Amino acid sequence: MPSRPQAPTRQPRSAEVRQVYEHLLDGTSARSRHVEMDAGKSVHLLEHGAGPPVVVLHGTGNPAGFMLPLLDQLHGVHAIAPDRPGVGLSDPVDLPVDRYREAAVAWLDRLLDTLELDATALVGHSGGGVLALWYALAHPDRVRRLVLLGVPTLPGTGCPLPIRLVVTPGLGPLLSRLSPPSPTSVLRFAHHVARERAALARHPDLVDLLVAAGRDPVTDRAAKAELRAFVSPFALLSRSGWRRRGRVRPDDLRRLAVPTLVLWGERDPIGSIPVARAVTELIPDARLEVLPTGHGPWLGQPTRTAAAVTEFLR
Repeated sequence: MPSRPQAPTRQPRSAEVRQVYEHLLDGTSARSRHVEMDAGKSVHLLEHGAGPPVVVLHGTGNPAGFMLPLLDQLHGVHAIAPDRPGVGLSDPVDLPVDRYREAAVAWLDRLLDTLELDATALVGHSGGGVLALWYALAHPDRVRRLVLLGVPTLPGTGCPLPIRLVVTPGLGPLLSRLSPPSPTSVLRFAHHVARERAALARHPDLVDLLVAAGRDPVTDRAAKAELRAFVSPFALLSRSGWRRRGRVRPDDLRRLAVPTLVLWGERDPIGSIPVARAVTELIPDARLEVLPTGHGPWLGQPTRTAAAVTEFLR
């Protein structure tokens, strides 16, 4: 039986998030545990399988449990999916907006040290993909292979309108009050931001997890802090919507020294297939695979997504 996620008593977290996690783990072979990092901060991990390590980084505000349909299909690897700082059942850490990139990369570096991983493959979705890319640029010696799923802030991508509204001063808090987290609002958000409403609706447990995460004030603060690091407060007036310092530039991709797989949904609202192709062509050792999905390929195509990942990691 999978181990139950137990939040540390000194850092109480949302009972609703813990309960949803317990229910999620009842239907999977994934294991749950906490590891202690510096300053007594705890990181919650989901682990699945055995073999070479691969660290899976979830998107902005979506706990690692949101990646379970993918983890369950990854075979021949030891998949490790942490709840990133302040999200799910992990303790928050200080990630200042003006030094977000450096602080986030340093956090991931400390986590790999804690897990005693000298080198690993990285799989990153959305905001987690940005972190994976930043880390591979900063520490190419510690990254064997890199998989990017629907990564924002890349050249040619654009921030979806609902995200632009959320970060707009004054408007974001109003929208939060008018549309609090619920299954209906989560599915509506999935349609407008990810083009994945139908696929997500087939995973009611994941909908419950996103609702619980949205109601958790610690996760909500962490998600909004990351959005502020990525998205301009003047996004409604900006072509791409991304904050200047958060953008991944063409020169960044040209110096990426890690074999890379770019997985892209053909309906992904952050960028078209030509955008994904242009991004892939900038990376010296990369290939592109397009899936008939939106922003979360593993929701509707878990087997196909996992097969593409595991084949690339061999």
